[in-house]
Amino acid sequence: MYRQLFSIAALAATAFAQNATNSTGEGTPSLIDLLSSTESLSSLRTAVESVPGLGETLGSAMNVTVLAPSNEAFEMFMSSAQGQSFNDEDAIQALLQYHIINGTYRSDAVSEMPVFLPTMLNNTDYANVTGGQVVQAVMQGENVVFYSGLLNNATVTEADQEFTGGVVHVIDRVLTVPRNVSSTAISAGLSAVVGALTQAELVDTVQSLSDVTIFAPNNSAFNAIGSSLGNLTMEMLSDILTYHVVNGTVAYSSMLENDMTVPSLAGGELRISVEGTDIFVNSAKVLIPDVLVANGVIHVIDNVLNPNNTETEPDTAAEVQTPAFEGATSTDNLGSLTSGVPTPTSAEFGAAPTPAEEAPAEGSEGAEGGEDSGAGKKEGAMALAALFAAGGFYMNA
Repeated sequence: MYRQLFSIAALAATAFAQNATNSTGEGTPSLIDLLSSTESLSSLRTAVESVPGLGETLGSAMNVTVLAPSNEAFEMFMSSAQGQSFNDEDAIQALLQYHIINGTYRSDAVSEMPVFLPTMLNNTDYANVTGGQVVQAVMQGENVVFYSGLLNNATVTEADQEFTGGVVHVIDRVLTVPRNVSSTAISAGLSAVVGALTQAELVDTVQSLSDVTIFAPNNSAFNAIGSSLGNLTMEMLSDILTYHVVNGTVAYSSMLENDMTVPSLAGGELRISVEGTDIFVNSAKVLIPDVLVANGVIHVIDNVLNPNNTETEPDTAAEVQTPAFEGATSTDNLGSLTSGVPTPTSAEFGAAPTPAEEAPAEGSEGAEGGEDSGAGKKEGAMALAALFAAGGFYMNA
């Protein structure tokens, strides 16, 4: 936790210094002037100019960081299945708000320690996180990278474009608004978790909570205790699953410290261990940290936690942890646990948007002109403008 607080404090100090330096705004362009002078943002400029009042709304924003997708990023998004079906006004507004970070953060303030920065997305239909949904910022090699929903990442291609209200970073992908727990778990291939939550009738409960941390076992972890799954009553399964959930605290990986404990939704405590760069919870290793969801964060782990066996220490040298359920044996078939759980329709998790395999349904956004491969940046910009117009963008709605 102290590492995260220190990192945010360092970023905030840098932001304060920049704001003090540029408080007069003399010689610093407005956001519209900046968009007009940046060729890689011509699609965004066209879209802004095409929507009455949008330029003024964006121009009035102060002390913000705008993550501005480039022309190519918008083209990729508009040709993806997600972009072509993106016609819900609230969803469009949420997407736009998710690209604006509260606070001014220059690229040189981002380090190899991940920080999670709150955005203007605070509509509880899309983000049930106190202070607004976050993006993860981290330095990878020589690049500043922002991670969003489904672990999709966007790299800064042009950094620190100052304007009177803050700073713009040009990014190479449109961010993905974090989705609910079940949708994210399905995309991540965690069908056993979704099936278990469904059987225990906990899906709505978990997704309605605010500020949650979920330690989600992967399918191999459920396979490892397969012989025991059939013997679990609904109450037992519920106790096990809620033991994997922390309610009221979004514990991103940078907040997890060695020997700390966090209370679970089931009532018992979870013990955190840190060995080098590896993080363990009880006897499970975190395999994939910081998967952002609408109401918090998921950490994918390699073991199913047992609320009745909390003292087992992790084997930090082992590739796979020993199951926490004594006597359980492995099976290769999860049977009824995963039956009925949808399979991912595309490789969305941790990947860039992929082109749509089918034309969008008649009447949906992006249907008209979808076959014109020579449409180019102008039509891409106009399609984006239609999205902005439909979204009725408001900064603090």
